[in-house]
Amino acid sequence: MAVAIFALYSLHLRGAWRRVYVVCAAVALYLNVFVGVVQAFLKVPALHAVAPQQTEPPFVATQVAVLALFIVLTVFAAKRFRSESIPHA
Repeated sequence: MAVAIFALYSLHLRGAWRRVYVVCAAVALYLNVFVGVVQAFLKVPALHAVAPQQTEPPFVATQVAVLALFIVLTVFAAKRFRSESIPHA
C-alpha cells in the first residue's frame, strides 16, 4: 500500500503511476479477500467440513478462482483507468 499511497499523494497518479496505483490497490484487496476465504473455511461449519486442513481441492479451487478473478479484473481496471490527470481540489 505504501507504493499506492506514494503514487496517489506524491505523484498525483501521473503517467504510469496511475496503473501502478490500480495494481497496488487490487493486490491489497486480493490479500484481504484471500484472508476472508481462509477465515470462511475455518469458521463456517459447512466449509470447514469440506476442507478441514485447507489443503483439500475445494479450498485450493476456491483460492485459484479468486486469484483468477482478481487478475482479470485488475487487467481490465488498469486498461480502463485512463492516463489523463485528476483535478485536485
